[in-house]
Amino acid sequence: MTSDPSSVTAFDPDSGEDQPRAALEALIARIEGEIAELQFPRFTKDDSLNLGLLLVELGKGRNMPIAIDITKADQVLFHVVLDGATPDNEHWVRAKQRTAARYEVPSLLVGLRGRLDGGRIEDQGWYDESVYAAHGGSFPIYVAGVGAVATVTVSGLPQQADHDLVVEALREILASMRLG
Repeated sequence: MTSDPSSVTAFDPDSGEDQPRAALEALIARIEGEIAELQFPRFTKDDSLNLGLLLVELGKGRNMPIAIDITKADQVLFHVVLDGATPDNEHWVRAKQRTAARYEVPSLLVGLRGRLDGGRIEDQGWYDESVYAAHGGSFPIYVAGVGAVATVTVSGLPQQADHDLVVEALREILASMRLG
């Protein structure tokens, strides 16, 4: 028996309260759908610049205190900090970026999957919170037929908002590639 998605309360990854498993599963399914949707035909340094500048435009236009990073392996392709972002955002960018790169899925999905059986991935002895952060905001950039080739990360908002901003920008850049 599946639940009616319209009757499922949204899962809040920042809440410490008990939440319905169906809400968690619905959010996981949504993110898995985003992964399937956001497959790029290519991802060049020019594409990285366009994506970074779009995130700057979105962030500045909405007065968001965010840090933005696009990294391929160990090479930073784009990095900027907007007004209001703090030095802590730099730590979060790196930790979320390492998580998305290591697991080749969005950092939010890593944290959500860790909650499926109760608890959190951070509660596992092998998970090093000084290196990784299973919080939303970093999304691998997938090239169709290749896999994850880079990551785009935003930090400064609640983790779901960080994730959603990255997905919005990825959708817009991918749509422009399809038109161009």
